[in-house]
Amino acid sequence: MPMTNPLPMLLTIICTTLWLTGGAGAPQPQHFHDGGIGTGCIPSERAALLSFKKGITSDSTNRLGSWHGQDCCRWRGVTCSNRTGNVLMLHLGYPINPDDFLFYPDACEDSRTLFGEISPSLLLLEHLEHMDLSRNCLIGPHGRMPSFLGSMKNLRYLNLSGVPLNGSVPPQLGNLSKLQYLEIGSRNYEYGIYSKDITWLANLHLLQSLGMGFVDLSGIARDWTHILNMIPSLRVISLSYCSLGSANQSLAYFNLTKLEELDLSNNNFDHTYRSSWFWRATSLKHLVLEDTGLFGQLPDALGNLTSLIVLDLSENVNEDMTIPQGLKNLCSLEILDLSYSWINRDIAEFMERLPLCTGENLHLQELHLGYNSFTGTLPSSIGRFTSLSILELNNNNLSGSVPTEIGTLTNLTSLDLSNNNIISGVITKEHFVGLMNLKEIDLSFTNLSVVVDADWIQPFRLESAKFASCHLGPLFPVWLHQQLLQITLLDISSTGLVGNIPDWFWSFSKAAYLDMSYNQLNGNLPAHMSDMAFLVLNLSSNKLTGQIPAFPRNIRQLDISNNSFSGIMPHKIEAPLLLTLIMSSNQIGGTIPESICRLQSLLDLDLSNNLLEGEIPQCSNIESLNFLLLSNNNLSGTFPAFLQNCTYMLFLDLEWNNLSGRLPSWIWELKDLQFLRLSHNSFSGNIPSEITSLSYLRYLDLSGNYFSGVIPPHLSNLTGMTMKGYDPLDPSSNIESEIDTVLDPFNDILLVITKGQQLKYGRELLYFVNIDLSGNYLTGEIPLDITSLDALINLNLSSNRLGGKIPNNIGAMWSLESLDLSCNKLSGEIPWSLSNLTSLSYMNLSYNNLSGRIPSGRQLDTLNADNPSLMYIGNSGLCGAPLQNNCSGNGTFIPGYHRSNRRKFEPASFHIGVVLGLVVGLWMVFCALLFLKTWRVAYFRLFDKLCDKIYVFVAVKWASMTMSAE
Repeated sequence: MPMTNPLPMLLTIICTTLWLTGGAGAPQPQHFHDGGIGTGCIPSERAALLSFKKGITSDSTNRLGSWHGQDCCRWRGVTCSNRTGNVLMLHLGYPINPDDFLFYPDACEDSRTLFGEISPSLLLLEHLEHMDLSRNCLIGPHGRMPSFLGSMKNLRYLNLSGVPLNGSVPPQLGNLSKLQYLEIGSRNYEYGIYSKDITWLANLHLLQSLGMGFVDLSGIARDWTHILNMIPSLRVISLSYCSLGSANQSLAYFNLTKLEELDLSNNNFDHTYRSSWFWRATSLKHLVLEDTGLFGQLPDALGNLTSLIVLDLSENVNEDMTIPQGLKNLCSLEILDLSYSWINRDIAEFMERLPLCTGENLHLQELHLGYNSFTGTLPSSIGRFTSLSILELNNNNLSGSVPTEIGTLTNLTSLDLSNNNIISGVITKEHFVGLMNLKEIDLSFTNLSVVVDADWIQPFRLESAKFASCHLGPLFPVWLHQQLLQITLLDISSTGLVGNIPDWFWSFSKAAYLDMSYNQLNGNLPAHMSDMAFLVLNLSSNKLTGQIPAFPRNIRQLDISNNSFSGIMPHKIEAPLLLTLIMSSNQIGGTIPESICRLQSLLDLDLSNNLLEGEIPQCSNIESLNFLLLSNNNLSGTFPAFLQNCTYMLFLDLEWNNLSGRLPSWIWELKDLQFLRLSHNSFSGNIPSEITSLSYLRYLDLSGNYFSGVIPPHLSNLTGMTMKGYDPLDPSSNIESEIDTVLDPFNDILLVITKGQQLKYGRELLYFVNIDLSGNYLTGEIPLDITSLDALINLNLSSNRLGGKIPNNIGAMWSLESLDLSCNKLSGEIPWSLSNLTSLSYMNLSYNNLSGRIPSGRQLDTLNADNPSLMYIGNSGLCGAPLQNNCSGNGTFIPGYHRSNRRKFEPASFHIGVVLGLVVGLWMVFCALLFLKTWRVAYFRLFDKLCDKIYVFVAVKWASMTMSAE
């Protein structure tokens, strides 16, 4: 046969291949600003994109800056077919790390996102297959998800996650029969998107990935599982934060045989693990059930999920959880998270249940067991898990020593054993010998001692090291020298360090967080501190001396309190990002520099217990202050006028200064104020009545001033001092979370006069409800509505000129522990309702004009047991115990149900009552005998028997006596 030319056939094959692959399939993702490189874009589609651009009202990062010119295929975020020029992909999602999704601001609160609407002009992109508009503020005027999206029938990929839409999910999405990937929902708690019917999902027969996180599905029926079971192509299901009510539906046939990832976290199932349907999904690789309310024992079926890579059961309180033996079968498991579950089991027993496969099948990399109740000693078998990179055993009840085998975990990057107070023993270099990849270590709040040689060469380079409350001292740990170049976080607080800080220690290059508080370290701060990278620096409660250098420029929180720094504050404070500045309890003198007013972000300022003088700068630019403490200085001037702008003020302490003048009437504008202490100054005039408009106020101390006039009326408006307005267990009614970090550094310096003595308060002050107006010149009567403040713990009105009576209903203040009304001009009787104050442990009513009988009973009989009369001394009209003055009259006082109404004993009334009672009783007996025959017969029979017995008794006795006489 003659040879044929193969060239035409080869060209035919090549052309056919190019035609088949030139654009018929789904496009491969390209870089944002890469478009098609063949045919230019189609004019109608370019017009559609430009119309979409017109609907964008804000593009601060200029992501659409390239959207001009004829070839839209070269525009950023647009991908076209290389063959036809049709727009196939629109990728304008704002890029973030998915792991950080919960911590990013709402898209409409982030100026970097696109603002505007999703234009219906996108319908002209008839060949569009991939559309990603995620994490943008494309909500339009109404905020609804456009129903026209259901007409884009070529879509295979639709991502609107993070777009804070509201209203109902349009069921028209069920028309997207080619859809393979769907993700909607946003962390928008104010409005939010919801669906009461998801049956339309069953029409998406090709759907492989479904993400509806944060879509409210609380209104759908329990059949949501059955609907998903009708989509056998599903590989990924993410329904976190959907308010689903159960996952224990019964499925006759299980069709989700391809399911690989299932995230049902943060729902409200509240039933047992065993009853859930997902254990039948043996193809699962990722199972996330965090905070779902599931409880009980894990089923043996867990052992059938042999492909499982991630298992997250965290934040499901389950003290009695046991791990089934089948867990050992999960040789592919890389991440196991059981944190925040309060599991009460022996740690060694638990470790025996973990998958410990051999060779290449050993995959366990992350073990999260923090915030449980594991007990016992960490076993040496921990060394067998050589693939571990993260080991978290923090906040448990572990005891004993740490096994040296932990040093064989060569892949370990993060080790956390913190907050196990009964872990003890010594950590040596053997514990670290193989940890060449270690980056983070947290041994804080254990009872461990780190003992290594000074010349020890560490195999690792740490980025974060926390040793708070461990034993590192007394000598400064020289081995830290090798870690200073790369470390970003170091906590060596309360570690028993004594002596000078070595000069080499200040050679940090990257450290952003340093806590060396609560040691006994000496020395000065480095002069070049302003060049350091610190964001948080805590050197409090040491013995540091010298002057204070310029602050680090990027510092956010600085605490150098409780030291011996002297000199003056830095003249120029150039730290524009500073949020918290605590310099209390030093020997800092001079004036407060005006440059402090440039700290416009400042939230917390504590300069108390120093030698500062002069006037407080009028920082009109600082409006964000929450906490201001300037007490125990020599400051002068009037009440700071700039505080009128600080409407977020919570805590204001100016006591023990030389401030004078009147309190301004605008004080009511500090609506959030909860702590106000102005004691021991020279303020004068009336206490402004507007102060009672501070409805959140819980601590008021104006003692030791020159206030005159009456106590302001309408004290009942101080609802923060009532049990209705203040519940210490309700986070919404207190400021513990806001004040906690500020109170922590000065636990020992908040002194409160209560119970007749000066007591120290730290964080407990959050629960101390107080009114102290003592040591002023107040007149008038005690307002009656003060008794409505039933959460008040301390009431001190002593050393004033108050008159009138003690409010009769004072017993309604049932939280009172300390009551001091001494040294006034109070008159009348002491209310008996005082005996209802069962929490009262201190009372002083001395030196008034009180009269009448002293009440007794209950708590009153236990007060001042050594010398109870001191409570009442100086009241010549009082009588009765514990005073020696007897009350007039011979009767005994018996208080009735209303102890406030004292009744005197009347002898005549008593005698009349006895006679009347006797007459009435005899008359009733006589009538009974007269009209009731049975009573009459029984009575006389009894009378006859009694007479016979008396007669016999007398006769026998008489005969006996006669015989004895003879």
